[in-house]
Amino acid sequence: MTADLRPTRPDRLELGEGIRWTGSGIVLVDILAGRLLSAPEDPTAPLHTVARLPVPLGAVAPLAGHVGTWIAAAGTGICLLHPDGQVDWLARPEDSARTPMRMNDAVADPFGRFWAGSMAYDAEEGAGSLYRLDRDGAVVRVLEGITVPNGPAFTPDGSVMYLADSARGVVRRYAVDPVTAALGAPQDFVTIGEGSPDGMAVDVEGAVWIAVWGTGTVRRHLPDGTLDRTLRLPARQPAGLCLAHDVLHITTAHVGLPAPGPDDGALFTAHVDVPGTPTPAVRPDIARHAATTWDRASATIAGDPSSPTAVGDQP
Repeated sequence: MTADLRPTRPDRLELGEGIRWTGSGIVLVDILAGRLLSAPEDPTAPLHTVARLPVPLGAVAPLAGHVGTWIAAAGTGICLLHPDGQVDWLARPEDSARTPMRMNDAVADPFGRFWAGSMAYDAEEGAGSLYRLDRDGAVVRVLEGITVPNGPAFTPDGSVMYLADSARGVVRRYAVDPVTAALGAPQDFVTIGEGSPDGMAVDVEGAVWIAVWGTGTVRRHLPDGTLDRTLRLPARQPAGLCLAHDVLHITTAHVGLPAPGPDDGALFTAHVDVPGTPTPAVRPDIARHAATTWDRASATIAGDPSSPTAVGDQP
């Protein structure tokens, strides 16, 4: 099955990614510009700038119970982004990396934890990692040796995580322990021969939608990896996607193109026959971790917000 799409909004983003449906609206980022954007309900209206950071902004997830407050993968780490634009860093694990690094894609899982990938600015092979912000505020490195991590994307029940290593053209699947969040052994889910797997989303049937950078396509793969359908866009670099009810929202990018076309960097939508679910919120366990940066959204931060927390490796 194929479908042709056309953009309706006037915006053209350098590197549009991290698009999420929160249940009440659509947010996305222009990574290198450090912009958090919202999409008005009117599909022809321009995007609205919610916040602008002086560092790359990879993706955000809402913070449960605090409207307008986000957990963000930004710069070299993970931070709280408040409605007034203020930032409190929870951890900056890539500050001391031997090569310049930045955060890339990120998402919350259905249990309220936040997963974020890092990569080298020059996409050095194997320089990236996957980090997890636990509900108690701890940040741990769970995977390393990744080149360009994208996703992750979780099944609606949180039992499976999909993670793309875009530069290597592979999407891997991991079982996720619901209590400890420990990952099972990786299994190759899909290998992309042409282009690179980028942003992903899982629908209510467990199928995985993948934006395939460099091909102008979005693909839906069934849980066994079988290609189910392909959507074709008049933009060469699809980068991110999400499902809001039965509407598929797709971001694209014009970064790196010597002669961008009129639709490169546009935001696309398409009606599909299988819906998605809202992106989960990050849900800190305040009862277990009450006197930390988490509390700034409702009370006072304990400690120095300019000092990142320690980051450990998962055993």
